[in-house]
Amino acid sequence: ADNLSEALKKLKITSTDSTADSLEGCLDCLLQALAQNNMETSEKIQKSGVLQVFASLLTPQSSCTAKVANIIAEVARNEFMRNPCVDAGLIPPLVQLLNCKDQEVLLQTGRALGNICYDSHEGRNAVDHAGGAHIVVDHLRSLCNKTDPASEKLLTVFCGMLMNYSNENDTLQSQLINMGVIPTLVKLLGIHCQNAALTEMCLVAFGNLAELESSKEQFAYTNIAEELVKLFKKQIEHDKKEMIFEVLAPLAENDVIKLQLVEAGLVECLLEIVQKTVDSDKEDDIAELKTASDLMVLLLLGDESMQKLFEGGKGSVFQRVLSWIPSNSHQLQLAGALAIANFARNDGNCIHMVDNGIVQKLMDLLDRHVEDGNVTVQHAALSALRNLAIPVVNKAKMLSAGVAEAVLKFLRSEMPPVQFKLLGTLRMLIDAQAEAAEQLGKNVKLVERLVEWCEAKDHAGVMGESNRLLSALIRHSKSKDVIRTIVQSGGIKHLVTMATSEHVIMQNEALVALALIAALELVTAEKDLENAQLVQILHRLLSDDRSAPEIKYNSMVLICALIGSEPLQKEVQSMAFLEVVSKLRSHENKTVAQQASLTEQRLAVES
Repeated sequence: ADNLSEALKKLKITSTDSTADSLEGCLDCLLQALAQNNMETSEKIQKSGVLQVFASLLTPQSSCTAKVANIIAEVARNEFMRNPCVDAGLIPPLVQLLNCKDQEVLLQTGRALGNICYDSHEGRNAVDHAGGAHIVVDHLRSLCNKTDPASEKLLTVFCGMLMNYSNENDTLQSQLINMGVIPTLVKLLGIHCQNAALTEMCLVAFGNLAELESSKEQFAYTNIAEELVKLFKKQIEHDKKEMIFEVLAPLAENDVIKLQLVEAGLVECLLEIVQKTVDSDKEDDIAELKTASDLMVLLLLGDESMQKLFEGGKGSVFQRVLSWIPSNSHQLQLAGALAIANFARNDGNCIHMVDNGIVQKLMDLLDRHVEDGNVTVQHAALSALRNLAIPVVNKAKMLSAGVAEAVLKFLRSEMPPVQFKLLGTLRMLIDAQAEAAEQLGKNVKLVERLVEWCEAKDHAGVMGESNRLLSALIRHSKSKDVIRTIVQSGGIKHLVTMATSEHVIMQNEALVALALIAALELVTAEKDLENAQLVQILHRLLSDDRSAPEIKYNSMVLICALIGSEPLQKEVQSMAFLEVVSKLRSHENKTVAQQASLTEQRLAVES
């Protein structure tokens, strides 16, 4: 301790005119003290005011420069020392040193700047202001091809410095991307794949940058996919695989890179991991299984990569994914169902899968999760069934396979994501299927649950889908029994509210359903339509210039149907509809104009 105090005093006094030898001795003493107790020594250095002295010692000419930079690097390992280093004006001279040729000076300077930037807003700003990142990126470019140990060590430090500089800072990450650091880092990874420390730094740097959209476009022009897959195949340790996964996941969000990863053979690696880890109960293996299967699903989100792996339904990858569905691992069941939902993104694939028995597999899976349901698996399996039900030719096949019954078992679910998918699946199934729509529409339990969900204000998706299914049951069945069931369950007011939705498609579906109710069961629904103030709503829709032509058209059709009810006719008469309708006779849309003329005649007769 005495030596340290002595050395600090000496440094302050003699820094300006001392001989190199006496300076060296003081600096060695400081380094020794830092090695023994970094935190305590750093505090003493700060108190002594020597930091300001260091700024004048950081000159390219001095033989002590590397040692001074080394001391700053050691001191800046402590969080409380980073701002004082900035305040002491150390950043500009350190950045200047990045231009010198001495490798040891470069190494220690890179360390010092990297440590000062670590989790320090002020440190990063100062380095940015002094233009440090530019010089470091230039160094990476010029050193990139050198594989001697000293150059690799320097490259590792410089990568680390850039990583600390840009970590969690979008602006600085964008700056590095604009400087073109990505192609350089990808090249580094390829050339130095044998150097574990450097590889690791590159991976962390990629992880930092890959979150930004602009970076993905740049990555897509490099051979990053090939390099990462090559590196991945060599890894044995879980931690290293995990690091690569962390880079792959954000990159795989880009469709071009998805395809590159598929072509580079990532899928085979992932399938191998799944096979190795599926029966293991080791924590690392379970984590790896999850990451690998999740990534697999992500790769299938790209249209091209998905079609490449589907291979007309004959692809080995598609077959392997199918085998996940009956597995005993919830994670694999989930990934399998999500993968099927992704494969089911075009009609051709959907038709092929339904013809080849995928529906039964998904129904069996749902069956296993009815009682002690795993919500994510339920949600995924329902998503897959919903997508498969989109092509017209699949609907009847799926209905006769019993999909509607399988889905109805989940009516009890209290989970909004499951409710949402269940509703969507039923709505797809009954599209233009009159018999099925009638059967479901007379199911009192279902209709009562729909009416209940129409009020789920906390879950807009569930609320919207319930309304749409109610309307669909009427529109596709055109059945008086269905209308009566919906009236008795209190569904009318929801259809009237749906007519005021901000989505034109939902407004329209509601108006068509209401017109069918008015045409088929007006007497039964009369009271509910009156209470829900349908006539006022129609007046508003017709008066509003922003209403879409189809909304105006269907509102007039509905008005003509409502006149058949005495109380509703009185309301229509009291609200000056004639005025609004006659204006619409000159509407630019021909169909609207024609319907306006017809409606005007009807209203004139009735009045």
